[in-house]
Amino acid sequence: MIGHWIARRIDASKEASGVENTIDTDISEAKSQKDESSVSVQGRVVSELMSHLTNDLAIGKKIKSGELRKRMVEPAWKVPDCFTMTHIDMENFSMKLLASKENPNMEKIILQLHGGGYMGAVRNAYYVFAGLYNEVSHGMSVLTPDYRVAPEYLFPAALEDAVASYQWLLDRGWFGNQIIVAGDSAGGGLAMALVMYLRDHGMPLPAGVVAMSPWTDVTASGESYETNYEKDPLFGNTKESLIYLCEYPGDHDPMDPYISPLFGDFRGFPPMLIQVGSTEMLLSDSVDAAAKARQQGIKVRLSIYEGMFHVFQMAYLNLPESKRAWAEVGKFIEVISE
Repeated sequence: MIGHWIARRIDASKEASGVENTIDTDISEAKSQKDESSVSVQGRVVSELMSHLTNDLAIGKKIKSGELRKRMVEPAWKVPDCFTMTHIDMENFSMKLLASKENPNMEKIILQLHGGGYMGAVRNAYYVFAGLYNEVSHGMSVLTPDYRVAPEYLFPAALEDAVASYQWLLDRGWFGNQIIVAGDSAGGGLAMALVMYLRDHGMPLPAGVVAMSPWTDVTASGESYETNYEKDPLFGNTKESLIYLCEYPGDHDPMDPYISPLFGDFRGFPPMLIQVGSTEMLLSDSVDAAAKARQQGIKVRLSIYEGMFHVFQMAYLNLPESKRAWAEVGKFIEVISE
């Protein structure tokens, strides 16, 4: 089960990786994880298997395009005994609130925005993510909206739902500085777009942002879209992947900061933790966003994990790099909560 077993594994991974000693209290560092440890054997194997699956097998095209995920049917997620899961119906979408049964941490709450290229709905993997966020934050509840996605719902549907989720928390007594916004891939970009919207509309800002392999540039104009084109085991070697065929903008300018936050203004943002793999085509989405935010005076920790692929944290605690990344998330939450 996910409960105390994960807590023990997270504590062990902190000791093994030195995470406690690599996050400064001002969170202004930009570090490459290859300086701490070379890519693990497990990481290489998983990356090679993923590349074989997506490049050599017939199913690979459906994985790269997102078609497989969009058509996937899953059974209901079985909630581990240590948690409660509450279903919440909103006007245009629904949400799940995961909370600890015993000794919940009420200091802050985490709003998790899932990935999926703005075309994939929430999946069970994100409820496992919610459990991991709960563990590394020592019991914070996690709200996961199943926001509307393309092609049925185009921009600004996802952003509207993210704002509605955040407002729901404010309406229930949470202050902005008690909310941590987290997201991966499209959800990471959406997290940044959400903060831009909140700032622009005079709403309370969150305490921090956790972004895993954030998609900050849907125009795919960054340097790594070329330099990692043949290296990326998930999206590489084709222009027929969801990162090139994004339908979410519709008729809107894809450079709109609420779609591609890289082209926006980060001034006023709370501290951010950005994690990304070195072989990703989306590497520059993280590197360039972090650089721009730092230039505008924002505290950012950028961690580039050597040899890792897009959202490698989805390996949960089965890879040394993923374990280290989750431990880093926990330390970041600890630092911004001090």
